[in-house]
Amino acid sequence: MRWLIVAIALVCASAAYAGAQKNEPLSATVQAALHKAVSDSKPPSSSFRSSMEAVDWLTEMSRRLEKRIPSQEYRLDLLRSVHYEATRAGLDPQLVLGLIHVESGFRKYAVSSAGARGYMQVMPFWLRLLGRPEDSLFDLRTNLRYGCTIMRHYLDIEKGDLYRALGRYNGSLGKPEYPNMVRAAWHSQWSYEKPARLAQAER
Repeated sequence: MRWLIVAIALVCASAAYAGAQKNEPLSATVQAALHKAVSDSKPPSSSFRSSMEAVDWLTEMSRRLEKRIPSQEYRLDLLRSVHYEATRAGLDPQLVLGLIHVESGFRKYAVSSAGARGYMQVMPFWLRLLGRPEDSLFDLRTNLRYGCTIMRHYLDIEKGDLYRALGRYNGSLGKPEYPNMVRAAWHSQWSYEKPARLAQAER
């Protein structure tokens, strides 16, 4: 059964899979917090704990992504941005890679039938909702910033329940298919275990 789920995830990754994130009313406090989260400029610091960790993670993930994105320069830029935005939002970078895998198959200009856009298939209504209509969801960092911020928002709403948060992200709350596909892609394609030498160096 597990391999069937993985196979479904890999097939669905070839198309823009996302359903429609729901345009739900937000309180003024939540709306202001989300606006601030997507508006903050990126500081110059790295999201990695050490240069050794950065080299190891980027090398490993770049190898896995090479067939989908041939350009090494762009591939590394994407991976650094994913790691930064995921870490900034308190998300596992590998989870975000699994989500992108299912959502867009790592296609920058993917558009779903519902109108969701980019790597993380963000619905355009978020631009208006957060008061930033000038933002482009096809911009690499903008798309990742919105996607990770929205995923964090849904996790907070669901009190850390990843299954329900993923359902909200896809607009399919309560249905198992999408959360199962993301988790299958995450664990089978993008799992990462820090090498023992790095763990020892950080002690």
